Amino acid sequence: MTQHHQSADESRLERGQRAFADIDGQAGENVVASLADIAPDFATYLIEFPFGDIYSRPGLDLRAREIATIAALTAMGNAAPQLKVHIEAGLNVGLSRDEITEIIMQMAVYAGFPAALNGLFAAKEVFANMSAT
Repeated sequence: MTQHHQSADESRLERGQRAFADIDGQAGENVVASLADIAPDFATYLIEFPFGDIYSRPGLDLRAREIATIAALTAMGNAAPQLKVHIEAGLNVGLSRDEITEIIMQMAVYAGFPAALNGLFAAKEVFANMSAT
């Protein structure tokens, strides 16, 4: 998957929507839809800043960005819904199930076994849901 580059005639929202669709796919769309009735502006911010500004920067490819994101969300230990979205995003940008499992297991060194276990169970759920569809 190629990196999304900023262009002068593309707004942050447009750039973010393009990156968001490519990276997060349906799982991301579900997050945005769930915000529609409580905080639609927050959904816009979610697309503009992380995806329109950060993910679209040169310097790291999307695989590297998702490795970092999966590791960070696993280490947090309290972000299972977002971790599930980014496990699916990792698969969307070319990470294998084995690579994702290894990323999560490595977090046991830095964030402890409970965080890694929670991450592995989140991955197991995502992998099972994807196999079922």
